Amino acid sequence: MSLIEDLNWRHAVKAYDSTKKVSEEDLNKILEAARLAPTSSGLQPFRVIVVENQELKEKMVKGALNPEVMRDCSHVLVFAAWESYSNEKIDKVYDHHTDVRELPRGRFSSYTDQIKQIYAAQTPEEHFAHTARQTYIALGLAMAQAAELRIDSTPAEGFSNEVVNEILDLKELGLKSVTLLYLGYRDTQNDWLSQMKKVRIPMKEFIIRK
Repeated sequence: MSLIEDLNWRHAVKAYDSTKKVSEEDLNKILEAARLAPTSSGLQPFRVIVVENQELKEKMVKGALNPEVMRDCSHVLVFAAWESYSNEKIDKVYDHHTDVRELPRGRFSSYTDQIKQIYAAQTPEEHFAHTARQTYIALGLAMAQAAELRIDSTPAEGFSNEVVNEILDLKELGLKSVTLLYLGYRDTQNDWLSQMKKVRIPMKEFIIRK
C-alpha cells in the first residue's frame, strides 16, 4: 500500500465498535510515528498521553462534542504541549542530544543560547501557541501510521481542555491539552461517513503555483 492509498482509505470515523481493541504492538507503532515527528529546534515540546482506561474516558466525555466516539474508541491519545519554554527544559533536551551522540555537553550552546534569548523575549502565551503547533505534525504522522495499519482514527479539537487537563493532572506536568486522537475500529453500521465518498478540494484549486 502507498501513503496516498492509505490517506484515501482513512476518514474521521463517527462511530466505533467498542468491542474491538487496538493491539499493543500496533499502538506502539502509532506512538513511535508521533515520537519521530520533526519539531522546532528538535525540542519535542509536547507529550502524548495514552488513555485506555474506560473510567477515565467516561470522565473526559464531559464537554466532548462527540461523546460516543470518545466512549467507544479503543484508545484516546491526548497531545499535550508545554505551557512554556525554559532554559532548564532546553538544556535537558540538548544534554540528551549530546549524550546520545557521544558529544560533550554544551556542544550546541551557541545555538541554544540563541533560542533561549528568543523565548526569553516572549510571553508564556506565545510559548504555548508555538508548542501547541508542534503537536499537529505528530498528530498527522500518527494518523498516517494508523491508516497504514488499517486502524481507524478521529482527530478532535471539540472537547473541554479544562476537563481533560484536570482529569489527567496535566498542570502538574507543565502541560496543557491541545488535541485528541481517537483510535479503534469503525462500527460500519453506525459510521455514516464510511458510506460516503471522500471529498477534498480539486487539486487545481488547492495548489497555487507561482
